[in-house]
Amino acid sequence: MTRVLVVDDEPQIVRALVINLKARKYEVDAAPDGATALRLAAERHPDVVVLDLGLPDMDGVEVIRGLRGWTRVPILVLSARQTSDEKVEALDAGADDYVTKPFGMDELLARLRAAVRRAEPVGGAEDGVVLVETEGFTVDLAAKKVHRDGRDVRLTPTEWHLLEVLVRNGGRLVSQKQLLQEVWGPSYGTETNYLRVYMAQLRRKLEADPSHPRHFVTEPGMGYRFER
Repeated sequence: MTRVLVVDDEPQIVRALVINLKARKYEVDAAPDGATALRLAAERHPDVVVLDLGLPDMDGVEVIRGLRGWTRVPILVLSARQTSDEKVEALDAGADDYVTKPFGMDELLARLRAAVRRAEPVGGAEDGVVLVETEGFTVDLAAKKVHRDGRDVRLTPTEWHLLEVLVRNGGRLVSQKQLLQEVWGPSYGTETNYLRVYMAQLRRKLEADPSHPRHFVTEPGMGYRFER
């Protein structure tokens, strides 16, 4: 059964989420502040976190960074903050998706299901090539791991899913729309700032020179291509 950690200091929102999630057979833990959220995440090991950014004791972005220090659990941000800079800050800190308040429960649940799906292990062995090597790093599709300089590279579920789509289409241009829809879901197609943020993160973690990428190539206005 999928366990969800809801982090929000608005009791009516927590109550609505708990009722709707439990009705759909999710197990739910709730935290009213960041410190409790970090403690519950360590104790209960949720499969996905729904996180408000406006918490009473710390900013939600700090909670994201705290979680990303040790876990790749999907993080779905739920916030009244609407500016693109604030959304990008949360995504850059390691969030996997962003839903703006007020929100529709059906949309939120769809985003949550997609986040959980992206975090599931991939069946790489069934798709042919499972190990892709470059001179700087190795992508193991079956184990869902990336190795660089003899060590595992920690990727968020969304970073991994983006990397997987590009690697499986090695040498071929993948359009911005296709990437958005495969990684974030069919309702996406124009949020190119998501791609810019996550491609920058992949390059920072995997490229020898992120400012002059060799493996993650941008085709301006069109899409991206993975080159060995």
